[in-house]
Amino acid sequence: MAAVTVRVPATSANLGPGFDAMGLALDVYDEITVTPAHRLGFDLSGEGADDVPRDESHLVITTIRQGLVDLGHHDPHQGLHLRATNVIPHSRGLGSSAAAIGAGLVAAWALARPGTELDREWLLDRSSRIEGHPDNAGAVVHGGAVLAWMDADRVGLVNLALDPRIEARVYVPATTLPTAKARRVLPGTMRRAAVINQASRAALLVHALAGAPEHLWEATRDWMHQEQRATLMPESHRLRLRLRGVGVAAAVSGAGTTIIALGTPEQLAAADAVNCEGFQEHHVKVGRGAHLVG
Repeated sequence: MAAVTVRVPATSANLGPGFDAMGLALDVYDEITVTPAHRLGFDLSGEGADDVPRDESHLVITTIRQGLVDLGHHDPHQGLHLRATNVIPHSRGLGSSAAAIGAGLVAAWALARPGTELDREWLLDRSSRIEGHPDNAGAVVHGGAVLAWMDADRVGLVNLALDPRIEARVYVPATTLPTAKARRVLPGTMRRAAVINQASRAALLVHALAGAPEHLWEATRDWMHQEQRATLMPESHRLRLRLRGVGVAAAVSGAGTTIIALGTPEQLAAADAVNCEGFQEHHVKVGRGAHLVG
C-alpha cells in the first residue's frame, strides 16, 4: 500500500447556544502522512509535538487501527510511519482531538480502500462515536457549518446555509482546559425560561448564519455552558464580555479557552478596539472538510 496524506480542519463547536449540536470548520489545517512500514515510527512537528505519545496510544494511530478493523482490513497491526504537521492548538477548544480522529479514519479508509471515494457517512458515524458527540466530528468530516445529532443507531447531519460574508476571528490563549474538566461544571438541570431562551437563540443562529448576520450578536447568547465555565477560564470570559460589549458576536469555542467571534468584516472591525492582550488573534474563514491530498 502507498503512503496517504490527509488534511483536516480546526473546528469550533457550540457557537453559543448550539451545545453539542452545531459546529463550524475553520481554514486552519493539520496534515498527516501515513506510510506502511516494518515498524511504528513518528515524525511530528508543530502544536503539541513534544507532548503527544510516540507509541500505539497516539490518537491518530489508535484511530487508524480502529478504522482498519471496521473496514475488515486483513492486517490492522502492520507497521506504520506517521508524519504529522500540527497547526491546531491542543486543549483550547478548536477540535484538535476531533481532527486527529478524522485524520486517522480518512487514512484508514485510504489504506483499506485505495482509489475509492471517501464514504463520509461512514466517517461521520465512526468519528462521532469515537469522539462522543457529532458537532466537532461533523464539521471535520463535512466542512462548513453543520447541525448534527446522534442517536443509538444513527448519526444525522445537515450542512447549514452560510452567508459568504461571514468570517471569524479566533483568540487563542496559552492556557488550556481539558474537556472533561469543563464538562463537570455543567448544570444537571435547567429552568424552563433558560431552556426556552436557549432553544430560541439556537434557532435564530441558523437563520443568522444563513443570511442575517445582523442577528449574530443575539443568536450567540447562551444560558447553558459559558457563564458556568467562567471561573475555569477567567481571562477568556473577560475577553468574551469585552467583545460582546462593543457589539461583536463572541462565544466560547467548544469547551476550551479560545474565543471565537463571528460576523461580516464590517461587524468584526469593532473588535479592533478591544484589548486582547494574552491572546493570539487569527482572522480565519470557513474551512473545508477532511480530504486526501494528492
